[in-house]
Amino acid sequence: MESMLNKLKSTVTKVTADVTSAVMGNPVTREFEVGRHIASGGPGMSWRIYNGTKKSTKQEVAVFVLDKKMLEKHQRFDKEQVLESLKKGVQQLTRLRHPRLLTVQHPLEESRDSLAFCTEPVFASLANVLGQTDNLPSPVPPDIMDYSLYPVETKYGLLQVSEGLAFLHSGVKMVHGNLCPENIILNKSGAWKIMGFDFSISSTNPSDTEPKFSCREWEPSLPPLCLPNPSYLAPEYILSVSCDTASDMYSLGVLIHAIFNQGAPVLQVNQNDIFKSFSRQLDQLSRLGPSMLTVPEEVREHVKMLLSITPTVRPDADQMTKIPFFDDVGAVTLQYFDSLFQRDNLQKSQFYKGLPKVLPKLPKRVVVYRILPALTSEFVNPDMVPFILPNVLLIAEECSKEEYVRLILPDLTPVFKQQEPVQILLIFLQKMDLLLTKTPAEDIKSSVLPMVYRALEAPSIQIQELCLNIIPTFANLIDYPSMKNSLIPRIKSACLQTSSLAVRVNSLVCLGKILEYLDKWFVIDEVLPFLQQIPSREPAVLMGILGIYKCTFTHKKLGIPKEHLAAKSLPHLVSLSIDNNLNLSQFNSFMLVIREMLSRMEAEHKTKLEQLHAMQEQQRSLNISNQGNQSEQTKSTPSPGNQMDDFFGAAGVNGRENGSSAPASQPNRMSLTLEEKQRLAKEQEQAAKLRSQKPLNPQTVTPDTPNSQAKDLSSSLLASMPSLGSLSLSPSPRPGPLQTSPMPAFPSSRPPSITNGFNPAVGFPVGGLGLAMRPPGPSLYGGMATTTSTPNFSSLTQTPCGPPGRTPDMSALDSLFTPNKPKVSLNQMGPKPAPVAGTPWLGQFGTVQPSPAPMQPAPLTMGGGSSFGMQANPFFSPQNFAPPSAAPSGMQGGLKQSTSVNNDLKDLFG
Repeated sequence: MESMLNKLKSTVTKVTADVTSAVMGNPVTREFEVGRHIASGGPGMSWRIYNGTKKSTKQEVAVFVLDKKMLEKHQRFDKEQVLESLKKGVQQLTRLRHPRLLTVQHPLEESRDSLAFCTEPVFASLANVLGQTDNLPSPVPPDIMDYSLYPVETKYGLLQVSEGLAFLHSGVKMVHGNLCPENIILNKSGAWKIMGFDFSISSTNPSDTEPKFSCREWEPSLPPLCLPNPSYLAPEYILSVSCDTASDMYSLGVLIHAIFNQGAPVLQVNQNDIFKSFSRQLDQLSRLGPSMLTVPEEVREHVKMLLSITPTVRPDADQMTKIPFFDDVGAVTLQYFDSLFQRDNLQKSQFYKGLPKVLPKLPKRVVVYRILPALTSEFVNPDMVPFILPNVLLIAEECSKEEYVRLILPDLTPVFKQQEPVQILLIFLQKMDLLLTKTPAEDIKSSVLPMVYRALEAPSIQIQELCLNIIPTFANLIDYPSMKNSLIPRIKSACLQTSSLAVRVNSLVCLGKILEYLDKWFVIDEVLPFLQQIPSREPAVLMGILGIYKCTFTHKKLGIPKEHLAAKSLPHLVSLSIDNNLNLSQFNSFMLVIREMLSRMEAEHKTKLEQLHAMQEQQRSLNISNQGNQSEQTKSTPSPGNQMDDFFGAAGVNGRENGSSAPASQPNRMSLTLEEKQRLAKEQEQAAKLRSQKPLNPQTVTPDTPNSQAKDLSSSLLASMPSLGSLSLSPSPRPGPLQTSPMPAFPSSRPPSITNGFNPAVGFPVGGLGLAMRPPGPSLYGGMATTTSTPNFSSLTQTPCGPPGRTPDMSALDSLFTPNKPKVSLNQMGPKPAPVAGTPWLGQFGTVQPSPAPMQPAPLTMGGGSSFGMQANPFFSPQNFAPPSAAPSGMQGGLKQSTSVNNDLKDLFG
């Protein structure tokens, strides 16, 4: 790698040194930048050719430089003669202007070390192409070494030279005098140009019809650069010291032979003995037959005539331009391009229409460097652009991307912005895949895609249709942001705003074809909602909408979520499916898609619910296992009922009355007896059964039907209302009252009892009278008044009215029974005294009286129902809730009589 860099460095240094030494100080360098050495040419290959640019305009040029050091081997006189001859040739070339002559951009400039002038861009001389490497850079440039002439280039090059000679002979009345490969220059486009007018001879009588030319005698003593090339010189120059326009035609014949024979002339001339050599040539030329010439057969006869020793037999330049050899289609095409400036638009259009048939027959180099520049130069004529553009794009297909960017794109960029005529857009749209493939991304965004957007917004329906049909063919080449932000909105706008059914349908078809290049959520958020905005209901439009739904639904990359299917897609499709414009086949297509959507939505949602159900079951099983682990701790925790019982000093009463028993405290596991372990095992088994059971729903408990005796008692009581004045509410026998216990804050579940002051209290059955008369609302204590929510009055302080163990005598109520019923004494109906100590309810509200004197009856408790009124319930009086510090003596003996009891009972029983 280092050796290659060093070699490159030395080459660049050498070239720079050569340029510096040759051009330094020459006035040409003031206006032109001199580049690298590319070729050589001119008489004796004395001129070095460099590429260069004009400083002011950056125009590309070729700089011809003659280094005077080359002439140091000559004597001073000879050196001056050579310089004069070379100056004469350049000055003559500068004065002449013709397409077949090399164009001079800057005249000859002389400095102490060099001569220099500038011309149009040059590739090389014909001598370089034919293999002559004199005065070329070392190593020889690869483009010259590998260059080979195509037949069409040779034919058209010779035709150009013939046209140039015709101009000199007929127009200028001049003989070139040194027509040879060194003086034929190939410019950048491949055109052949004539130079080297060092030995040109002008007519002495230019106004006459027959021009006369004075010829100089051959002087072998002059330097070679002061003499023409003898191998291409006509015999009359040497033998008769005469010349004519036919002398240049002889040189043309030798040139044709040299081109087809790798630069070898017809005859070799010994410059040391020039006269003898030409004498021998005369004999050889006279016996020269067509078969002896190695040239193409179609031109062999004409070459033989050109090499004739008789000048008058040689064809002139005009005649040579018309020979069949130059009637090749490629040569004619190239010739027509050179004369386009003389044609009108109609002739040009006809020529451009037929050009696509010719271009494939021509070499790429000829097309790119000869035809393409001629085509792009016509872009300035808008009327010709629709005829030129197809040919330019056809050439672009054969070019590499680098060649396209360098040679074609700069000329196409202004054409992208042309909107008139409309055929320009049509042609570009048809070749859009080519443009997007070879155009750089920056130019696509700045030039190509804006052209597509203009086509979508064009007023011409034909252009819109074509654009919509072509967009899917190159959609994969458009970058996603441009498609999302620019292309799709314009397609939607064209679909909604157009009045053409074809444009609307093509818009939907175009969207359906490019869905695969879009993002799933962009389609769901932008494309599918757009379908509901389309106003028309033609069958073609409806089927287009269905197609987009189906493509989105079935595409593996896109898909429609079940939520969107249920909420938007299916309702829209169902409403469209019943349109009256659809036929049976179209309706079936709609229903097929709808059923597919429903099936997928059902399957997806069912799968989701199954997964959720499985997760819930798993969580439930985990919760049950956690509860099982915590059961031991739950059993050891004291219940709220036990805490309340302990608080009020009545342990076990509330729990038993409410139907729940307080579990015994768990003993130490090490001291459990066998019975305790059995009981504990049963409790655990019962708890496990309760956990496995479903939760119990509250149900209404139907009260038990009271026995017939109770019903008879009630009837007797209702019938004997006056005798009820002595009734009073009295608690059933209880253990001895606690004098200092405060009133409990929570209700008890014990039902009330009714006494008459003589016999034990008569209790209402649970759920009987009190339940039937209770209002359905909640009690005033903040909870539902149920049969189990009667306040616990076990702690109310009251002095008993008699001995605790005495059984009340209820025989006084025997007269209340009706005569038609068998008499049963109330002593037999009364409850038996409890085997335990007397309850504090005994005589709490009144003492047992020996006579049925009227007393103030105590109101029923909350368990009996609130229908007795607040005045009949002693627990609604705030003073009853205060703990009595010292009971009055009157209250200890019994409750005061009051007539309000009779009134309340009358209101109650009617």
